[in-house]
Amino acid sequence: MSPVSAYAALMQQPKEPPAVRRLVCAGCGTEFGCDLSGHCWCAEEPARLPMPMEGGDCLCRDCLRKAAAPASRP
Repeated sequence: MSPVSAYAALMQQPKEPPAVRRLVCAGCGTEFGCDLSGHCWCAEEPARLPMPMEGGDCLCRDCLRKAAAPASRP
């Protein structure tokens, strides 16, 4: 099989959906999932916070809402 046909065959294989990434909340230690397909629950939250600092990771729903609360007050 030529490299071109091997590549074409590889590209026609069904792609598996991305796995849900298991995370531990940087705020409280709760385990939660992050859908790597771009449909993560956090995208539905009305609050938008900066991405975590270097060495940090995402927050669970409760900690995200707590962190966003001071920013939403006038």
